[in-house]
Amino acid sequence: MKKSFVAFSLALTAVAWVTALTFAQSTAPSDSETVAAITQLENDAVKADLAQDSSFYDRYLAEDWTGGNSRGTWDTKQSIVADMKDAKNNKTNSESIRNVKVHVYGDTAIASYTSTYDATIKGQHYARTVISTDTFMRQNGEWKQVAGHSSQAAK
Repeated sequence: MKKSFVAFSLALTAVAWVTALTFAQSTAPSDSETVAAITQLENDAVKADLAQDSSFYDRYLAEDWTGGNSRGTWDTKQSIVADMKDAKNNKTNSESIRNVKVHVYGDTAIASYTSTYDATIKGQHYARTVISTDTFMRQNGEWKQVAGHSSQAAK
């Protein structure tokens, strides 16, 4: 009787595990869907910069987001949103991205790209090309950027 109970328990556990795995695989987006979603977010960020749309960053940056910028300082979600609302000292005149590559690791995605921009940031004019890497995590079914880093590209 004890052997039958153990065998039944093991079989039930195996069935539950296979069912859970199948369900997880069927509800998770494919890598190509994730690549498309992250690429769209990166392009939408350019549109948000040009429009001074702080609501984009308020929605898609994780609360504890940090980013190293090409000026050699750190930004937070709060500082980015505040800067975008300060149109007197912050304005993107032009911006474009190219060579976007996205690598998917389950609920994490890494995007790398090259960006060229002309902007006033904290009252200073910058016109440069940078290389950037952004890290995204799927949180509650939505992609959030959790970290970013940009460095000035070599000339």
